[in-house]
Amino acid sequence: MAEIKLTKNELRAQQIRLGQLERYLPTLQLNKAQLQQEVLYAKQEIEKADQELLERYESVKNFASLLSGDFAVDVDRIALIDYVETSSENIAGVEVPIFEKAHFIPFEYDLFDSPPWIDSAITFIRDLISCKAALEVAKEKNERLKEELRQVSIRVNLFEKILIPRANKNIKMIKVFLGDQELAAVSQAKVAKAKIEARKGR
Repeated sequence: MAEIKLTKNELRAQQIRLGQLERYLPTLQLNKAQLQQEVLYAKQEIEKADQELLERYESVKNFASLLSGDFAVDVDRIALIDYVETSSENIAGVEVPIFEKAHFIPFEYDLFDSPPWIDSAITFIRDLISCKAALEVAKEKNERLKEELRQVSIRVNLFEKILIPRANKNIKMIKVFLGDQELAAVSQAKVAKAKIEARKGR
């Protein structure tokens, strides 16, 4: 930390700095509160996606025996994702991903040689995989919000516990020093005046 100059100019500079810190702190605190709320929402979104994934898994289990029977199909090929489509949204100053849709690589099969339930199986399996993709995107969103909250919390703590108290301490120290100087100057003036008056009285 740089040494503080005990001057009136430094006092003004410290007072201006303190004013700026105190004006900006409420904005940071508001941003922190918003992010805390958004992290809570993101956690709820993950829990909801998790529950939906579980429900989809239960639905796919109904096809488990069919998929392993005489008409077994290549589940890996059915579930092969081409790409996951996402959009982006600015939440409390953070760019986060929003799940839109999972796009699958086309799965070709012979309509006459395939069992009648194959279309339903494809739909259920792809719904399950889409839910997994949505859950991953929700987790990524949550991680970005949590990281931003961590950074903002660090800044709030820096303002509240270090920068503002330090500025107040510097202002107090300069004021005490300048006050002592002023008192010493007054005392010296009184002594000088007394000496002058004593000389005149001789």
